[in-house]
Amino acid sequence: MKKTKLLIIGSGPAGYTAAIYAARANLEPVLFEGFFSGPAGGQLMTTTDVENYPGFPDGVTGPELIDLFRKQATRFGTTLHVEDVQSVDFSQRPFIVRGKKTSYEAESVIISTGATAKRLDIPGAGDGEFWQKGVTACAVCDGAAPIFRNRPLFVIGGGDTAMEEALFLTKFGSIVYIVHRRDELRASKIMQQRALNHPKIKVLWNSVVVEVNGNEVVQEVVIENLITGEKTPMEAGGLFFAIGHIPNTAFLNQQIELHPNGYIKVFEGTRTNIPGVFAAGDVQDHVYRQAITAAGTGCMAALEAERWLAEQGMDD
Repeated sequence: MKKTKLLIIGSGPAGYTAAIYAARANLEPVLFEGFFSGPAGGQLMTTTDVENYPGFPDGVTGPELIDLFRKQATRFGTTLHVEDVQSVDFSQRPFIVRGKKTSYEAESVIISTGATAKRLDIPGAGDGEFWQKGVTACAVCDGAAPIFRNRPLFVIGGGDTAMEEALFLTKFGSIVYIVHRRDELRASKIMQQRALNHPKIKVLWNSVVVEVNGNEVVQEVVIENLITGEKTPMEAGGLFFAIGHIPNTAFLNQQIELHPNGYIKVFEGTRTNIPGVFAAGDVQDHVYRQAITAAGTGCMAALEAERWLAEQGMDD
């Protein structure tokens, strides 16, 4: 079995940034990028234009940004494995990390496996259809894109996230429809009031989206009223899923302390409840979920891992 001082599980902005900092600190990190569990590079690999990442005034595509992260990480000597981690053993150190093909003993571990946006199986909204061509799961990430400006926008959901997304989209869309399958919202009262009182927001009660249509981008959604069964085509510039995310922590087998919502609980930065194990990016962040914040916590995790290894006398 191979050995390493620092092993990073998961790619994306958090994992690659952690690798860049760790490699420059001569920790010779090993990074498992993932494969079947999702594209190496995380959610940015399914994102088209990224216009809010600093340093790219003209924007950059998600895959291009990830490719730059990856090249920078390998430039400083990161060892990459394009495979999934299937299990970990944090019961004693060195920790055991088993990939599909490769296994390691690791003195420290950074978990940066991200979170997966919940999506509904709606005809036209899937991969290879209009996903990331007007259908998305992050209004803050994508809402300012030109295709959404001055167009009718639709948000699916009934919780605080849906209200926040809808309110944010009022800055760009001509009108924002909240599509909710029930006759009352789950959001907190204050968020309900803000949304319901906004002149550009309208709630479609007891309704679901049953189809997404368009040419190269979304142009129409079909709304079904669950009470009457009536289906109504409506002009649309975009459809936003706001029904939550699932943190990618199943492989940990409950060895790490989690919040009730399933995200990894961190202390004093990015430390988990297990000394020597750190968490960065969306797997521990259910609030911001941005590429820039993920990269920031990746930096923090690498610095904290370096200091922890030094405290153990293992930084040489």
